[in-house]
Amino acid sequence: MSKIGFILLTIFTNACLVYADNGHPQKDSFSEKTSHDTIFNADIQPVYIYSPRTFKESEKNELLRYQRLVYNVKKAYPFAKIAAQKLREVNENLRYIKTKKEKEAYIARTEDEMKKQFENDLKKLTITQGKILIKLFYRETGSTTYEVVKELRGSFEAFFWQALARLFGSSLKTKYDPLGEDADIEMIVQLIESGQL
Repeated sequence: MSKIGFILLTIFTNACLVYADNGHPQKDSFSEKTSHDTIFNADIQPVYIYSPRTFKESEKNELLRYQRLVYNVKKAYPFAKIAAQKLREVNENLRYIKTKKEKEAYIARTEDEMKKQFENDLKKLTITQGKILIKLFYRETGSTTYEVVKELRGSFEAFFWQALARLFGSSLKTKYDPLGEDADIEMIVQLIESGQL
């Protein structure tokens, strides 16, 4: 298929998806009427295209490293998405709670719920997957896990968990660098988000 044909097919498919609900556009789109024509407008999600990763016969170690990274990111990324969503929900709810005591009770209740739901799965993560999760949490929220713990649970708890993370060679203050050190992770995440991986 030619590049033009592919582009037209993509635009057509997106237009069909937007109008799939009985011919009515979704909230994200609208039509403008001009004197002679109707112009359709829609937000289309970006598509990331990467050339396939290839490795020479002499680069078996590099291939294995990349395959392990893909596996580890696939394990950690869903938890980062869930944690970011839960953090947004908690911050939204905290806006409506008046007293400090009620806020602390709400945070403790939410923490207990999260532990019950995810503790067993999180315990199964390897140290490497945990490090990736810390980075992906920053990617999803714009805050380090240290900053979030400090904000929600206080300086002492943040210090305690940071010290514990250090014992395992990690840091809750780790940030995410999608253009440098974490470029491979970013590429893998984008491929996962677009359904290509």
